Amino acid sequence: MSTRRENKRVTQAFYKSTSLGESVLAAERRSFLAYLGQVRGLSDNTVKAYRADLASFASWAERSHVDPLLATHRDLRGFLADLTRAGYSVRTVDRRLSAVRDFYGWMLREGICSVDPAAALATPKGARRLPKTMSDEEVQRLLSTCDTSDATGLRDRAFLELLYASGARISEVSRLDVASIDFARSQATLFGKGSKERIVPLYDVALDWLRRYLDEARHNLAAAVKRGDPEGPEGALFLSTRGRRMSADALRTVFEAHVRQAGLDSTLTPHTMRHTYATELVSGGADLRSVQELLGHESLSTTQVYTHLSVDRLKDAARRAHPRGC
Repeated sequence: MSTRRENKRVTQAFYKSTSLGESVLAAERRSFLAYLGQVRGLSDNTVKAYRADLASFASWAERSHVDPLLATHRDLRGFLADLTRAGYSVRTVDRRLSAVRDFYGWMLREGICSVDPAAALATPKGARRLPKTMSDEEVQRLLSTCDTSDATGLRDRAFLELLYASGARISEVSRLDVASIDFARSQATLFGKGSKERIVPLYDVALDWLRRYLDEARHNLAAAVKRGDPEGPEGALFLSTRGRRMSADALRTVFEAHVRQAGLDSTLTPHTMRHTYATELVSGGADLRSVQELLGHESLSTTQVYTHLSVDRLKDAARRAHPRGC
């Protein structure tokens, strides 16, 4: 009997007789996810996405009688083929493959497996989907929904202005403290993926709204915290009506509420504001390396998508403005 057939027979018996195969993989997944959060400093949402993608892979391995610790390149090609046959988008397939690649790379470094079957895998290529952005008119409509006569309205206006001025991720905004804003130098200190620090400049309008929020509203929100509450505000920049630091989900909910109020596309997200910020920089002539640093991208290739967005916007402007552009 060939080695491959023997391995398959042993693996099938392994899964049939016990659930240990899944248990072993689950234990390794837990260790890997802890590594992502505690060592690499990835956000809770990113770790959650890894958890879901690896759970999908583990379920496939069990159904297919593949021992993940003995999986081959051919086995993982079967995993990708099954995802494609199931109708998943190229983007979803690519994300799941990325999670599996990182997982196997970690297991190889930890000595849990002796080979990395995912190293040479490539996903099928699909059409490039450019990020969605907002027009200046849409941004103004969004900002105008904030009722700045009360504390929450001032907070929301400062939050939205900061998003537009910094291109920050929503998780980065949630982690901001009051001390993160340097009014004297007109800049904010952000902590991105992997807890990497970067400094971004802020324009005067955003600084003015942040100053108003801090002077006129934040103390009112902070006063709502219950005595002895362990989740009290401390130095948090954006506070909830209960006086606590606002989580990324809470800030996302605020953004979505103002999108609805403004009558804008319901699919707009805080990340759309980040895409808009980057596109405005590229359209204004900023070099890609500078944009990469401002966004906190590890790879320049991630930033390059905004050059395509910028060109597309110029084409749209030309079509609208030119007498024969229609």
